[in-house]
Amino acid sequence: MVPRVQLPPEIQLAQRLAGNEQVTRDRAVKKLRKYIVARTQRAAGGFTHDELLKVWKGLFYCMWMQDKPLLQEELGRTISQLLHAFQTTEAQHLFLRTFWQTMNREWTGIDRLRLDKFYMLMRMVLNESLKALKTRGWEERQIEQLLELLTTEILHPDSQAPSGVKSHFLEIFLEELSKVGAAELTADQNLKFIEPFCAIAARTQDSLVLHNITRGIFEAIVEQAPFAIEDLLDELDAQEGDEGTSEDEGTSEDEERERDAPSVQPGSPRGAALPDRSDEPPGGGEDAVGPVLQFDYEAVAGRLFAVASEQSTPSQNRKRLYKVIRKLQDLAEGIFPEEDVPEKAYRNLRDEEQERRTKKRLPKARSQNHPGKGRKEDSCPDPSSGSKRRMRRRQRRGSGAEPVAPQEQRGGPGGRGTRKKRRRLRAGAKVKGARCQELQTEQQPLRSRK
Repeated sequence: MVPRVQLPPEIQLAQRLAGNEQVTRDRAVKKLRKYIVARTQRAAGGFTHDELLKVWKGLFYCMWMQDKPLLQEELGRTISQLLHAFQTTEAQHLFLRTFWQTMNREWTGIDRLRLDKFYMLMRMVLNESLKALKTRGWEERQIEQLLELLTTEILHPDSQAPSGVKSHFLEIFLEELSKVGAAELTADQNLKFIEPFCAIAARTQDSLVLHNITRGIFEAIVEQAPFAIEDLLDELDAQEGDEGTSEDEGTSEDEERERDAPSVQPGSPRGAALPDRSDEPPGGGEDAVGPVLQFDYEAVAGRLFAVASEQSTPSQNRKRLYKVIRKLQDLAEGIFPEEDVPEKAYRNLRDEEQERRTKKRLPKARSQNHPGKGRKEDSCPDPSSGSKRRMRRRQRRGSGAEPVAPQEQRGGPGGRGTRKKRRRLRAGAKVKGARCQELQTEQQPLRSRK
């Protein structure tokens, strides 16, 4: 008998991860996490590139077999958090590299019904990779290594990444970065994160990549600029509020009781207090915007200009980047697009515009008060105006004035043009006759009175 060959543990786990039964797949995911922790803790342990490719193939089909959105989200979170089971930075980067290589290889075989859950998986893996940077204190070297990995596997011309992977990555990068590090990252650190995109946008030959970088990175920065200023103003208000509360610590107990008493709406039943809005999460409205990254717009514009002005930059790339540079320079000078001006920061400008518009409307309003001009807007409509118009039409019809006849058409066969003229003349004659009868009947009672 041929001895049975023992398969490596990576292949065994991959087979169980791609099993038909959900219970088998869930157990395989738990065993994989324990196996990763145990193997990476060894001094001579660690995974090779081929071993992690096999593991990721099993995880890919584990996600493929999972249905129901909530279970897909839970599985995607579990898979993405496997990154933290690796004990070293090199092992984590290898795990991320093999993930993006697997997505590039399997992307063309994903049908449209399964596309959304793999979009979600990409977003979650990127989010966890940024959280790993956060746990290390946003070290500059770690940031450079992660950005080099992402640009090499996704945006580099030799990466063989499909357009769908590139477009989705560029769409979600700033969103996930703002979710993880908006509260901690400085403007200089944020500039470090977008520097690779500046270089790629300047030298890429792919028009789709250029469009996605300008739209998903640079124009997104321009669009978020007003909200970034609002965040700064909120922080200043919070600091002033903290100072004010420290000064008012000596308030009396009676004032505190009055302050804590529930306020009642006028006209509401007694004891019906206003809803406490302090428990509501900040920015919970429909138009609420999440955390926004802070940027030095002048520095971003200078960095873009440095790469766009090189001789090796294609002309179409240079034109597109120069448009973005002008917007960033305007932001650095304090000039915002009109539709993006924040209400809190620029309420005075809006009031000045309204005053200027009202001054322009004043001469028009005065001209409307003159007789014969603009009475339709100033005066209320008369309900009897319709009846008056009908009376005027009847008087005109009975005044004996003949209607203007159209020009004679050239007589065709049968003389149709002359017939129309005769008919209209007869109609006018009947109107004259009827009017004469009315005049005679009106004159008879007048003679009797005399």
